Amino acid sequence: MADLSPRPVPVDLRELDGLTWPAVFGNDRPVELEIGTGKAGFLLRRAQAFPDRNFLGIEWANEFYKYAVDRMQRWRVPNVRMLRTDAAHFIRVVCPRDSLTALHVYHPDPWPKKRHHKRRLFQPAFVEAAVTCLVPGGRWAVQTDHAEYFEIIAGLLRHHPALEEVAFDDPEFGVAGARVATNFEIKYLKEGRALYQLAVRRRG
Repeated sequence: MADLSPRPVPVDLRELDGLTWPAVFGNDRPVELEIGTGKAGFLLRRAQAFPDRNFLGIEWANEFYKYAVDRMQRWRVPNVRMLRTDAAHFIRVVCPRDSLTALHVYHPDPWPKKRHHKRRLFQPAFVEAAVTCLVPGGRWAVQTDHAEYFEIIAGLLRHHPALEEVAFDDPEFGVAGARVATNFEIKYLKEGRALYQLAVRRRG
């Protein structure tokens, strides 16, 4: 039987014999996932605003991951877990299907050089898997400052038969005034960059 006691903020998948959300969080509340948390300002605000939901943040950059873990521990936020892993692999292989209420992906690395495009998060296999990780009605929001990458992302999401476009601005999911207020968003707005946004929902 899985240990249902609350776990510390950092999650080590090697400690889990198959991932289930009750094993990670110690309860069966709805789960939202943010890929690429950076310093986790958005995740912290979400967790504080919705204590009846669980939040998992994935961050690969070790410096940001450690900062985010420390931030959650300092604020003593009980409903957040942080994971340092490859997000594409996690979604394709590890994430429980039909389990995410929301998926947040803000400012994914655009890998702008053509020879690096294969490293981008948004690939057909990733999108297909992510759709199956959402519950029916689950929301997926994306924001980027990279126009070319956004066109790729929008094409993948808007043309997927299991997804339908919804309003990006939705305070229920942390978007007020079309702003998510991540560190990257704040920085890019100060620099005068255009931001490209899209939100979809899994049909069902």
